[in-house]
Amino acid sequence: MKRLLLETSFSKIYMIVMIIITFIMLGVYFSYAMFTVSKEKSNAITIITGNLVYKLDIDGTEGNKLTVGTGETKEFTVTLSNPNNRIARFNFYYEGSLPSGVTAGYVTGEGLNTPPAAVGVNLEKSGTAGSSNIYKIRVNNDSSSSVTITLGVQVGLDYNDLSLPSNGHLFEEYQGNPVSDVVLGNVGDNGSTYDDGTDTFITGTDPNNYIWYSGKLWRAVSVNNEAGTTKLVTQWNISAISYNASGNTAFEESYMEEWLNDPSVDGFLGNLRDYENFIVTDAKWNATMDATDLGSITRPRDDGMIVTDAVGLLNMYEYQSSYTGTTYSNGYLNNGLWWWTLTPYSSSSVRNVNYNGLALYYSPSGYSYGARPSINLKSSIRIVDGDGTIDNPYRLNGDNDNNLSGTLLSSRYSGEYIKFGNDENNLYRIVSHENGTGTKIVSAESLKSSGTFITMNFGSNTTFSSTNTVGTFLNGEYLTNYVDSSYANMIEDSTTWYLGTVGSGSSYSYKNAKYTDASGTATTSNVAEAKVGLLRFGELMSGQFDRYAVKGGTSSTGLTISYWTLTPYSSSSVWCVGGSGNAYYYSPSSYSLGARPSMNLKSSVQITSGTGTKSDPFVLTMGS
Repeated sequence: MKRLLLETSFSKIYMIVMIIITFIMLGVYFSYAMFTVSKEKSNAITIITGNLVYKLDIDGTEGNKLTVGTGETKEFTVTLSNPNNRIARFNFYYEGSLPSGVTAGYVTGEGLNTPPAAVGVNLEKSGTAGSSNIYKIRVNNDSSSSVTITLGVQVGLDYNDLSLPSNGHLFEEYQGNPVSDVVLGNVGDNGSTYDDGTDTFITGTDPNNYIWYSGKLWRAVSVNNEAGTTKLVTQWNISAISYNASGNTAFEESYMEEWLNDPSVDGFLGNLRDYENFIVTDAKWNATMDATDLGSITRPRDDGMIVTDAVGLLNMYEYQSSYTGTTYSNGYLNNGLWWWTLTPYSSSSVRNVNYNGLALYYSPSGYSYGARPSINLKSSIRIVDGDGTIDNPYRLNGDNDNNLSGTLLSSRYSGEYIKFGNDENNLYRIVSHENGTGTKIVSAESLKSSGTFITMNFGSNTTFSSTNTVGTFLNGEYLTNYVDSSYANMIEDSTTWYLGTVGSGSSYSYKNAKYTDASGTATTSNVAEAKVGLLRFGELMSGQFDRYAVKGGTSSTGLTISYWTLTPYSSSSVWCVGGSGNAYYYSPSSYSLGARPSMNLKSSVQITSGTGTKSDPFVLTMGS
């Protein structure tokens, strides 16, 4: 038996519809038109044409395939809904004929509607309530083997009764439901909500609040009760930097604020997808000082230290509000890594959360911890796919691209995953488009051999080059044994690697790794030329993307390792990113750490398949 193919995209439908509308304007009328369109998520399928929706339910699970064993009888339950004021017609169908010995027919009875006629059943909106019909189809299998029946629905409009909406579009692409409604209504078994009168917080150990946006995995933290905006924070540490200059714990005008809101290729905001359309750019971030113990923190006053920015961090009250018990290490915001919050503890230290979920505080310049950016999604943003779990996070309307075959990789976004290289080291992430034409990428984790992280010295001194210890490996053995020629040919033959020193005191700014001035206009003259290099201190994606410590405990998971950057701290030390997400420095020749290869791919590299997520990375080819 053939299987049903449901592949017509909204863009194709839109083109067809515009042609039809053109004919209508010319006085040519079509009495009936048939379209079959689909929007799939895992094993469930919802067919949408305009705002028409039907769902197929099989044994309590949404789907469009029904497996019937020998001698068995099973049923589809089909619901068609039409919230529009236009008449729609539809028919059920199978692709191809049913196998010999298999019969299918409509079930009649209480609560069920008359089966579709050959010309289709009209379904139209009545008053203010959209109409909805329920049908059942029974399949009986008297054949000698199990069969799988695939059901489809054809949907059309009667153009004799056509009434175009005010925007003139016959079809509207499915826009989804508001983020705030979805995340609060589907926290799952491991979550709940808590309303403090101003915000409704998502709480629990692992609620269904994962969101994929702009190449990064986020958690929905809270919804503002009045504005309907949804606050997000990245699941992992996107980088690791010093918070501010020595003795200054204010978020405003700090290194951290600058990095988060830097609109250039070097900053977080500058690499967010269409951020003006997705996030609140004048959000209020409460950075009020608080030395209260975790569990006793009260909501900071709105007339406290308020900073207006597009991107911020979570404060300690928000971290506390993510878990309703007393063991905060079990809450979902404990990601097993060490990261900064927005809350000063005193005039000399800033509060952070360590890898086992405890609240600590350290000097803003003497320590460099993970940065977990936080944003507020506009109330108008909608969820169009996903169920909020880590394996199937929510997808946002406008950031749920499909059919990217032929798209240049240089048009994609920081954090998206690509398949690059061989065997166990074949997952990489986009860093940025620093050279303006190509795409800088980095290994998603430190290199491994048979499941074990590879370690090596940095070199005999603190200067990276293609001939120091790590540089020789990256530009030699790595290119030979870790990527074959099809991948190696995609890499630019030479990239400029910036080797600016990020030292103590006022020079702790992430910009010093690349620039000689605070404005970021003059790049350092300390550079190296090499095909393969490393990320620098404070660069995007120079964080940790897995747990260092087990949930609710302190023991290591073995999923992360400390790895080298190419940024010197001094003439005797080089910065690295620790396995727990903080950044510190080591002697280049006395310690053996991991390596995450980074390189620039050529501007002609194209995507052939994939959606850029961890489970479905982009597959690449060389374009002409």
